[in-house]
Amino acid sequence: MGRRFVLAGLLAGAVVPAWANAPSHAPRPRPRPGVPASPAASAAGVRPTAPAADVLIDKARLGGRVSYAVLDGRSGALLEGHGESLAQPPASVAKAITALYALARLGQEFRFVTRVVATGPVQGGVVQGDLILLGAGDPTLDTDQLGDLAASLKAKGIRGVRGRFLVNATALPGIDQIDPDQPAHVGYNPAISGLNLNFNRVHFEWKRGKSGWQIGMDARGQRFAPAVRMARARIVERNAPLFTYDLTDGQERWTVASSSLGKGGSRWLPVRQPERYAGEVFQTLCAAQGIALPDPHRVGGVSGGTVLAHVASPPLPEMLRGMLRHSTNITAEAIGLAASGAGSLRASGRAMSDWLQATHGVEASFVDHSGLGGNSRISAAGMAAALVRVPGLASLMRPFPTGTKGKGPQALAKTGTLNFVSGLAGYVSGGRPLVFAIFAADTARRERLSGAERERPAGGPEWTRRARTLQGQLIDRWVTLYPG
Repeated sequence: MGRRFVLAGLLAGAVVPAWANAPSHAPRPRPRPGVPASPAASAAGVRPTAPAADVLIDKARLGGRVSYAVLDGRSGALLEGHGESLAQPPASVAKAITALYALARLGQEFRFVTRVVATGPVQGGVVQGDLILLGAGDPTLDTDQLGDLAASLKAKGIRGVRGRFLVNATALPGIDQIDPDQPAHVGYNPAISGLNLNFNRVHFEWKRGKSGWQIGMDARGQRFAPAVRMARARIVERNAPLFTYDLTDGQERWTVASSSLGKGGSRWLPVRQPERYAGEVFQTLCAAQGIALPDPHRVGGVSGGTVLAHVASPPLPEMLRGMLRHSTNITAEAIGLAASGAGSLRASGRAMSDWLQATHGVEASFVDHSGLGGNSRISAAGMAAALVRVPGLASLMRPFPTGTKGKGPQALAKTGTLNFVSGLAGYVSGGRPLVFAIFAADTARRERLSGAERERPAGGPEWTRRARTLQGQLIDRWVTLYPG
């Protein structure tokens, strides 16, 4: 049985309530004792013990606000909460809502399809018209797939084109970057368009030799690594800033501080002109197949003609699995934009917020689909209430380590991390099914950061470790208090 078939089966019926009596709205808070006993333990006259939540939160020393909600997975009833109605930034936990939204709007069979289209007939191996690389917004498209498209054209006997080589990226709105508050050089904050490649990142590699620095920029895949002309890097003698970026005359220019490079290494840098990037790489791959194409030019509107070759993304559940497990921002944004059909990221985030309210009775305010923007807000009670209705989503999430160390129930959850923001939401199974959401955020400390501090702020990694420890402790607490 193939993995794609398994994933589709696990999500069958995922857009309708799957557990009896699941709530259609965020559960209202109810009074809770400091250390409640489970019904089973109470009946046996045994009171389980667990650290008080307030003690754990105080010990974590996170500042800001900590909120959580844990629900009974069968009934959706609130078992315990702490500031559960407080609207908090979810960070990448927002991707869980994006997954629900995409399944509801696009369906499990949805795929992105990238096509090569000819506007005229092929005569003597030459397209008598234009050749168009027509994007659909596929966030998983990579260099190797473009290489396969070029090989398909060669197999059809195509050697060139009489007209133009065009790239069409209008399937999704063009967005320069997901969050303008992020550092310019981080690969997790690329542009978005209807034609994406390699998560809209270019591979930058450097090595110091006797005669100076050797550097390269390429669109690296598993089988192909074509050099890139539209992006350039230059190493300069300075200590800071680490990177600078400039876009002039269609070329993306980076400078890099030599003091930070060591003897050699590599990293992925974001691309701000994804359709130009994809077109140039496809032109190079076609040249390797003996197919001569002119330089690419962008075109808008509907591109009709004969499809000469195409490549499809994995089905939606498999893309969502990769998105949730590896927290790929571009996948969340492309899928969310495809689901909403909106003309901007902010408008698409509002559309998802409206859908969440109308479908699940949960109030939220999303500015994007990945959670990278720090202004999104949702409560722990609202997040848990949405997840309790779709337990099949657990199969797409990663295990979250807790103090049980593999003994007893384990959590399957989505993490979320921004500077001084940490979220976790998901499912605990193996005993009594639980659905939970935990948010911690020191927004005042986050807002005080300068641009230069945002990639690795002082105290940030330690803060995140304490937040993750607290989340594991809270899950262990609930497993103890609600065993079955």
